[in-house]
Amino acid sequence: MSNSKSFRIIFMGTPDFAVQSLRRLLEEGCNVVGVVTMPDKAIGRHHDVLQASPVKKFAQEKGIPVLQPEKLRDEAFLSELRALKPDLQIVVAFRMLPQVVWSLPPMGTFNLHAALLPQYRGAAPINWAIINGDTETGITTFFLDEQIDTGRIILQERTPIAIDDCAEDVHDKLMMQGAELVVKTVRLIESGQAKATDQSQFMTDEPLRPAPKIFKETCQIKWKEHTMKSAYDFIRGLSPYPAAWTQVIANGKETEMKVFKASLVPSDGKASPVPSERGGNDGDKAVALLERVGDKLLVALPGGFLSLDEVQLAGKKRMPIADLLRGTNISNIY
Repeated sequence: MSNSKSFRIIFMGTPDFAVQSLRRLLEEGCNVVGVVTMPDKAIGRHHDVLQASPVKKFAQEKGIPVLQPEKLRDEAFLSELRALKPDLQIVVAFRMLPQVVWSLPPMGTFNLHAALLPQYRGAAPINWAIINGDTETGITTFFLDEQIDTGRIILQERTPIAIDDCAEDVHDKLMMQGAELVVKTVRLIESGQAKATDQSQFMTDEPLRPAPKIFKETCQIKWKEHTMKSAYDFIRGLSPYPAAWTQVIANGKETEMKVFKASLVPSDGKASPVPSERGGNDGDKAVALLERVGDKLLVALPGGFLSLDEVQLAGKKRMPIADLLRGTNISNIY
């Protein structure tokens, strides 16, 4: 890449995932003239402490001007953006931009997406790829347009998902791989060699899967709907954050338990439990068949047993299941 300071870039992002891309741009000598990130977040018991985003902290360390608009259509923000005279804008894990923002630079605005578009359009592509049991994912750079994640694709790279990868593992792999793809994309655009392809050219016979934002209710393990493998994928797809959870009876009291890590115990050939046989019903609750074997806690599901290996009861610390079972009797799970 040329080290010319004439090619002016504005970078937009918020979490740690975006910091690596910004870091690599600076290491490559790119002229990042400004950073746009989310407003500081109020934290603490009384919400009286403001916490800057990881991208803001990094940008300030590097002496890059930071803009933190409450509203992206605010005229004061747009004036500041225009004053920076960007040739190109780069978006990595930020938010949906209005046309007045993404159409501003003459070279356009491109986004880094943590999936192989057109699959997994939406806010949580890493989580949903794992939840759905995929063995491969990837990253895509594409020019923004009016719809979410539908723009013309510039570059795309694939990466495997290992059977024991959790969301954090895949996040970290794609964070590093994605930063390199951002640099490659900038090189192509700066040299005039970028070729953008309509997403229709990437369509296959496979149905498109969405990647909507994940909420607490999304994370509840509905045992009756799962096989051993699908429950395992669900747990690792949400680990370590926001974490899958289930309701349990612990020492005679109903409470919630997060499950961060599980392992597969395939059927040994004996008949596997089916949903209608899972411990009956507790009112309207689907009760899963639970079995304690030594210091292990197993849930019986079609295909075998799921061993719950690392958990956290509400109000307690995250811990290995063996530690929890020393002082806690888990008598039911649903």
